Amino acid sequence: MINPIVKTIDLGDGRTITLETGKLAKQADGSVVLRMNNTMMLATVCAAKDANPGTDFMPLQVEYKEKYAAFGRFPGGFMKREGRASDYEILTDRLIDRALRPLFPDDFHAEVFVNIVLYSTDGEDMPDALAGLAASAALAVSTIPFGGPLSEVRVGRIDGKFVINPTFDQLKKADMDIMVGATLDNIMMVEGEMSEVSEAELLEAIKFAHEAIKVQCQAQLELAEAVGTTVKREYSHEVNDEELRADIKAKLYDKVYAIAKSGQGKQERSDAFHAIKDEYIAAIPEEELTDEKKGLIGKYYHEVEKEAMRRCILDEGIRLDGRKTTEIRPIWSEVDPIPGPHGSAIFTRGETQALATVTLGTKLDEKIIDDVLNNEKERFLLHYNFPPFATGEAKPQRGVGRREIGHGNLAHRALKSMIPENYPYVIRIVSDILESNGSSSMATVCAGTLSLMDAGVQIKRPVSGIAMGLISENKGTKYAVLSDILGDEDHLGDMDFKVTGTTKGITATQMDIKVDGLSYEILENALAQAKEGRAHILGKILETISEPRADFKAHAPRIEVIIIPKEFIGAVIGPGGKIIQGMQEETGAIITIEEIDGIGRVEVSGTNKASIDAAMAKIKGIVTVPEVGEIYTGKVRSVMPYGAFVEFLPGKDGLLHISEIDWKRLETVEESGLKEGDSVEVKLVEIDPKTGKFKLSRKALLPRPERQEGDGERPERPERERPAQNSNGFKVRKPQERQE
Repeated sequence: MINPIVKTIDLGDGRTITLETGKLAKQADGSVVLRMNNTMMLATVCAAKDANPGTDFMPLQVEYKEKYAAFGRFPGGFMKREGRASDYEILTDRLIDRALRPLFPDDFHAEVFVNIVLYSTDGEDMPDALAGLAASAALAVSTIPFGGPLSEVRVGRIDGKFVINPTFDQLKKADMDIMVGATLDNIMMVEGEMSEVSEAELLEAIKFAHEAIKVQCQAQLELAEAVGTTVKREYSHEVNDEELRADIKAKLYDKVYAIAKSGQGKQERSDAFHAIKDEYIAAIPEEELTDEKKGLIGKYYHEVEKEAMRRCILDEGIRLDGRKTTEIRPIWSEVDPIPGPHGSAIFTRGETQALATVTLGTKLDEKIIDDVLNNEKERFLLHYNFPPFATGEAKPQRGVGRREIGHGNLAHRALKSMIPENYPYVIRIVSDILESNGSSSMATVCAGTLSLMDAGVQIKRPVSGIAMGLISENKGTKYAVLSDILGDEDHLGDMDFKVTGTTKGITATQMDIKVDGLSYEILENALAQAKEGRAHILGKILETISEPRADFKAHAPRIEVIIIPKEFIGAVIGPGGKIIQGMQEETGAIITIEEIDGIGRVEVSGTNKASIDAAMAKIKGIVTVPEVGEIYTGKVRSVMPYGAFVEFLPGKDGLLHISEIDWKRLETVEESGLKEGDSVEVKLVEIDPKTGKFKLSRKALLPRPERQEGDGERPERPERERPAQNSNGFKVRKPQERQE
């Protein structure tokens, strides 16, 4: 019998999390089973024994996978087995990766694979909030060098109170949903969405999350101690030449520093940096220039670039493009640059440019989500594309990568709360990045706002976004917060902090920290500086278009919505869809219907108002209850000898008897001129209480003819002699009346 090692974490609200190791997947370097109520996942980690030759980065790969069996479901599709990762799984991968990656030693280059598999769930607890803890625990019980432990928790604010790892149902009521990753001492990652909260409220939520994370980190330390993996493996993945490193710094630092403070553009600056390195390489005798030495030169030169850039900012307050730390790059934008989409915009900030288009659709265009725990329909879509030409790279574009899914999700979260409630249109924004040197996801938010307003979508408020950076040293005692960072400032800096929001507050955020020692003071200053930057960018957006257009473009679809009682849904659809299909054929409109919360929601869309009005009239006719005394315009469906059957409401026929067609007496219906297909105005005069049949009258709506003198009186008859009668009352014939 195997006796696993178990540690229990008390969440303080009656819920617990258990971490168990030593029972499953024992051949992995580290393996932990995490359980919370009926949620169970297995996290494993494996690292190569050594680094691949020439590797000078951290080759970490994180895979999060949800089994359909975990929720008692079959996968969709023909194959009936799990396939490529869903967007939700990829986004969970990224949450874990971004928190783990900075904690591996800089000189550790062995391949590391982290796998988390969800094996059980009851649909109540959200597993993505537990996956980071499971991954870190697996690393904790391994001998892989790692600067953790860390953990991740979700914070939701519900009715004004913060809740750690809320359930699916609880989160529906939350006005803040953020995921925070941290170690015992430092915040490593923040991502989430919120309903226009203040900077102080966001900071309070991060602090609340950190207190819960500290407890979970301590449990992992105790688990590692119980397993005996507090001492990590030794490794040697780098061979350095300190003499070469010192030579490169001595000969090239001043030249690099001069370029760093010159304020040149991206391409010019890049060419100048390359020229310095190429000149140094050219001076080395060919017989000494081995591939290994070339690699070391590249590595050490990168260190020189990094130090020069950082010193330039910290000592002189000068950034690579010559800006001050709080300065935003020049912005220009325009709306409606493309005639085909229902809305479009270009947003350019410095050397970053996004082209966004908006397409408005009907219910038929909804995205169907079929994840293990999410079976919904998405009515607001945002897709982000980053082609290689955006950075001048000569290579093909091969599908959508994890980065594109992550950046698109951030922009989606920033904008979705600004879409009006119960908006009848399905909206798709596509952002194509045409140039990139700095945050293209924030450019997508700005271009998305512009394109929505150009399309005539009555968004609640426009949204802007900004990416903040950080250069710090000595555990944050000296630092500079950078507004609107460049690509190099992201790559060579210590923080990438993206914030989006309206004039009322923050709608989404994403933060990655690359160093230890990020204090709450720095976070507070970064948020305040970001608020100023967002306001500046929003002002530029409003100079281009101050409010959403009052109407849609001429070629945009038109949609009207009507709510009907549940019992009329079947009547609108008809047997086998006959009624609804007939209405679509006759009017040219598209009609969709669904039951929501016990009522019927009908959407009618078309390219012109006439077709929508015709369809709406038919639907209203179906759901209208006929009332005696009401007047209707109907269509003659058939003519019979005794009258005509008139469809006075869709699907409702009544008898117009021959006697009710006109005031004058008609021998045949044809005398009235009525024939099949004619429109006729009728009055509902009776509903048979037994059969429910309808009796109609046309003559009740016609003026009654005026009576002429004598009309309606019996004519006088001439007096005639009454025959004689005998005593028994029989006629007495006269003699001449008798037959001979």
